[in-house]
Amino acid sequence: MTFKALLATKAGEKISTAIVDLNERDLMPGDVTVAVEYSTVNYKDAMAVTGRGSVIRTFPLIPGIDFAGIVEASSHSGFAVGDRVLANGWGLSQTHHGGYSQKARVNGDWLVKIPDVFSTKDAMAIGTAGYTAMLSVLALEHGGITPDRGDILVTGANGGAGSVAIALLSKLGYRVIASTGRPEEANYLHALGAAEIIDRRTLSEPGQPIASEQWAGAIDSVGSHTLANVLAQTKYRGVVAAFGLAQGADLPASVLPFILRNVTLAGIDSVNAPQDMRLQAWSRLARDLDMDKLARTTQEVGLADVPRVATEIFEGRIRGRTVVDVNQ
Repeated sequence: MTFKALLATKAGEKISTAIVDLNERDLMPGDVTVAVEYSTVNYKDAMAVTGRGSVIRTFPLIPGIDFAGIVEASSHSGFAVGDRVLANGWGLSQTHHGGYSQKARVNGDWLVKIPDVFSTKDAMAIGTAGYTAMLSVLALEHGGITPDRGDILVTGANGGAGSVAIALLSKLGYRVIASTGRPEEANYLHALGAAEIIDRRTLSEPGQPIASEQWAGAIDSVGSHTLANVLAQTKYRGVVAAFGLAQGADLPASVLPFILRNVTLAGIDSVNAPQDMRLQAWSRLARDLDMDKLARTTQEVGLADVPRVATEIFEGRIRGRTVVDVNQ
């Protein structure tokens, strides 16, 4: 039996993708085989598919850093045929075939059983972006940032992780400030729960090493000058959770926010997070995510649409989450 997959190949420095027919002998080693139903297009996926970042490390490779589907074969003690599972990160789309495929074979230790309240489509509407947003919220809570401490800033608010972060934080009782470069999306952000919207340009240029206190915490997907300015304006004993580099991987900041205001910078890694953190994050998503708000963030596309969506992400034309029906 053959199945369809989006395969990335490299000729010289150029990466290209095409939908191809494969069979199970083309899959990589693993003790669980999954009939994939949905994947997503995250910022990291856009980098992989367009070749803008060195995400894919071996070619040819099926991209897609996450997937959800049904177990169809397993020699892993934790999973049985028929289980609904998801995978985020690990080596997917880097050194191991990823989710842009109708079948996947992976190490069972990479999988999480999908909470009963979610369908496989719901799990990918959340996807790596939403799971990362939840890890960020957990980091704020771990640092003692409760709603009574003050506002929470979310940068890259229109993106997938930013959108889910706003929905989560607002339901948990936080007052959310959304930073965006697209003021025309104000109604969308307010509907997710943002109380205030600011122009990202107020944060994206070089700023002071320390500035007036504005927020008790922040979730940042941008990096570079934006993250430096976020830190400079964080209140005493605030926490900033950082996981992205849309503006850049540099951090042109000073130590002043850390030593004068006792600010904590919490790095968020979704790729290699231990299993207990993954289970906690997905358990909390099942409890704390407003599914109506999630639906507002989500569009669905087919496998052939992935390259187009990846390009549109960099053009700033995609908001929220993009779910990929790999059978469409």
